[in-house]
Amino acid sequence: MSLENLFYYRSLPKRIESQVIEKNIIIYGATPAGITAAVQAKRLGQSVAIAAVGGHIGGMTTSGLGATDLGAKEAVGGLAKEFYQGIAYYYSKQEQYTFEPKAATHMLKKWLNEMEIPVYFYQYLEEVVKENSDIQEIYMQDGNRYIADIFVDATYEGDLLAKAGVSYTVGREANSIYQELYNGIQFGSPHHKFEKWIDPYVVEGVPESGVLPGITEKDPRLLGYNGQGDKRIQAYTFRVCLTNEPVNREPIPKPIHYDANQYALLLRYIQEGFWDAMNLHTKIPNGKSDLNNHGAFSTDNIGMNYDWPEGDYATRERIFQEHVTYTMGLLYFLSNDKRVPLSIRREVSNWGLPKDEFIDTGHWPPQLYIREGRRMVSDYVMTDHNCLHYSKVDDSIGLASYHMDSHHCRRVIMDGRCVNEGDVEIPISPYPISYRSIRPKRKDCTNLLVPVCLSSSHIAYGSIRMEPVFMILGQSTGVAAALAVKHQTNVQDISYQELKETLLSYGQILEWDEEIEDDPIARMEGTFGKD
Repeated sequence: MSLENLFYYRSLPKRIESQVIEKNIIIYGATPAGITAAVQAKRLGQSVAIAAVGGHIGGMTTSGLGATDLGAKEAVGGLAKEFYQGIAYYYSKQEQYTFEPKAATHMLKKWLNEMEIPVYFYQYLEEVVKENSDIQEIYMQDGNRYIADIFVDATYEGDLLAKAGVSYTVGREANSIYQELYNGIQFGSPHHKFEKWIDPYVVEGVPESGVLPGITEKDPRLLGYNGQGDKRIQAYTFRVCLTNEPVNREPIPKPIHYDANQYALLLRYIQEGFWDAMNLHTKIPNGKSDLNNHGAFSTDNIGMNYDWPEGDYATRERIFQEHVTYTMGLLYFLSNDKRVPLSIRREVSNWGLPKDEFIDTGHWPPQLYIREGRRMVSDYVMTDHNCLHYSKVDDSIGLASYHMDSHHCRRVIMDGRCVNEGDVEIPISPYPISYRSIRPKRKDCTNLLVPVCLSSSHIAYGSIRMEPVFMILGQSTGVAAALAVKHQTNVQDISYQELKETLLSYGQILEWDEEIEDDPIARMEGTFGKD
């Protein structure tokens, strides 16, 4: 088993003869949003191409997140619904929302092949050429050039929007910015917390001995207060696809830079009688599971991703490999370290990496879960007012229905004990997302659309950022881009009425039917932690 192809970035030489790719619409990012945007635009007769940041397609949907963060299934229409219907057909089921990574890859490749949409891999953005507020072309590190009427930034990070000079933010706004309730610093969550007083010091009770790995802050002056803004972002992780089928199971390898001391805090927690780090181990078909973070110390590498959104490619590659080492090392530690109780070692070592998944990357998922990167700031910012139905937009392009969700952003010392900070879990009913939130301000750019790093506050993004919603927004982006090309107009000037009618004709759901029985609390509890 080789991990040599498991990377985010590798410096590539300039092509001897660079390619010039000219289409009506160029999409940067082969995420589900990028793919649905491309498919929809092609169905409307436009020429399209996708420039993929890395070497695989489908983002998190094909990279281990098989336990779909669905919200209300009745809120999912259009291409997103078509995708899940295709998944059901793949498994010969009437309905299926959990799936293996290879099933999702099969479905998305089928779309791309049927629509003859070209995908160019390992396209690391180097330069954006603008004339006034219009993008003319974009250059990649390998020398490739892309020319289009309309561009789409479908990356998880928002790299194209940033290089195009579009307004954006990173981190958590103070509640006071948009008069929200659940933004900013958040202490006191009942979820994913230490259930017992856990000493953070190397020698318990002795601060001078230093702190255990995993503590991101020890200065009490930096704790802040609930609702205060900062530049921290919620934790990243890998959604690891595991199997307990012996014939298909590879043991978890020992990472090259493995350090058992990295899990000393978890060991201390286990020794205090708490074992919940692998509780959220959602079953998917054929003896596999989607492992997600659960509890106080689990697969989330809390506080170790702050430099990712604005980092250069080398910085991101370092963070990527640190997360591989952390998550893979966590599973290796729990399976092999003799200090871990035998019952836990046996439980964890019963699981391994599936031989029939991620063949090119040593059976490890290639996509780091970028739960939050840059977020555009446009003429309309989605906030918790939308999620809580205090405000409603009149230019809906799709619905979001997952609860407001943020993973922890840091692990601190408070009064001599370990405390996680940042988790939010607030149930909501389905609500519409504004078209204005996926297109920039006119002064920033007139031919760019942004379905992933859309204009949203941190906590509203925590509800919107789910893969089914990205598919929905990608399709709506594809329609908007096609209309802008058709009418030779700016993305700010397309007719919403025409956009709406076209979306409805393709099965998009723009308004929630209040007659549908929906229990947001039950939905949140039923999907708790699948985020």
